[in-house]
Amino acid sequence: MKRTVFFILLFTACSIIAQEKITTNKAIINFEATVPFFEEIKAVNKSVMIILDPKASTFLCTVVMRDFHFKLDLMEEHFNQNYVESDRYPKAFFKGKIAKFDLKDIDETEKEYVIKGKLMIRGKYKEIAVKALLKKVYGGIQIKSDFPISIADFDIEIPNRIAAKIAKTVNTELNGVIGNDEMLLTLK
Repeated sequence: MKRTVFFILLFTACSIIAQEKITTNKAIINFEATVPFFEEIKAVNKSVMIILDPKASTFLCTVVMRDFHFKLDLMEEHFNQNYVESDRYPKAFFKGKIAKFDLKDIDETEKEYVIKGKLMIRGKYKEIAVKALLKKVYGGIQIKSDFPISIADFDIEIPNRIAAKIAKTVNTELNGVIGNDEMLLTLK
């Protein structure tokens, strides 16, 4: 009997802790490294995971590198094998703290926040500050963020013969709705 009560309490505690964070695994990252007058270099990843802990104002974004898709298979192959080495470095992530964040301030009007943290790509870390627009939408909190990523910061080497065809700074856009059933009740 004591063991049963213990497991029920443990399960309840884990459920409560899990509900404190709001998540999605369907956020989208678009990136573009196109240089004018050369072939378009764009990719999209539609299975980005985001975890927001409103109490701690922390934000975590995890990206599986192989989930970036290009319009040309050869670009995708080069991206995975030569540039990000996705077999060796399968994930990238950003973990940061949202300045002046309070869940009670989120409503239907977009508000700009700054998220300061560490971006990790190819095992290399870079401290960055990212501007993000947050607002309440059906299903949770919408987040939009545009930020540049310098390929040199992550030791991504581009062969000289094609270096002029690929931007040195990749324009990156994150877009998603993070939420859960608890979030829907809180935001009503």
